[in-house]
Amino acid sequence: MRAAAVAAFGIALVLAATGDSRVSIWFVTAALLGWALVWFEGGPDSAKEIALVATLAGAAAAGRVLFAAIPGVQPVTLITIVAGAALGVRAGVGVGMLAAFASNFFLAQGPWTPYQMLAWGACGALGAFLAPLLRNRMALAVTAGILGFAFSVFMDVWEWFAFWPHDWQSLTLVLARGFPFDVAHAIGNVVLALAVGPELRRLLERYGRRLHAEVVWA
Repeated sequence: MRAAAVAAFGIALVLAATGDSRVSIWFVTAALLGWALVWFEGGPDSAKEIALVATLAGAAAAGRVLFAAIPGVQPVTLITIVAGAALGVRAGVGVGMLAAFASNFFLAQGPWTPYQMLAWGACGALGAFLAPLLRNRMALAVTAGILGFAFSVFMDVWEWFAFWPHDWQSLTLVLARGFPFDVAHAIGNVVLALAVGPELRRLLERYGRRLHAEVVWA
């Protein structure tokens, strides 16, 4: 996997040098995903920890599917942030990436899936880095709102880059069209964080302590 990631990144550099930016970004994404998978696979040494990450990703994916009828509302973002804050950066990245991949089996896989995986993985990493600040309910809600909005804007920019002419008029049109959904994502995250964010974090922290507890026989 590591060799494949290096090869994909090398191909991306060659394509970028020849001016084929649309194709090169695909190889950059493939390389990043490959490195992320290698990094995650080499980390957790506990089957229980891996099972917890998979369970959280499944819950996040199910929540996304259930809320699919409400445009822009994405519970995945909050769950991923809290997983990172409670369980660490590796768990946060894993939950975000797996949730995007799993939920798209129900909502449709496509060229957007790898970018959603990277974006939600980044949300999990930021949750871990900001963990000391996210114990406060309001701070968690503000962070979830900002990252929800940033996630949606990132996906809007990706859509523009992948499918639209590379000019300011097209970018403005895509961003304007997606703005209501971006705001809905942010507001949904704020509401969910205010309702259950700190409680979910405390629950995950308890599970995390149990996973790393050592039993010493006298």
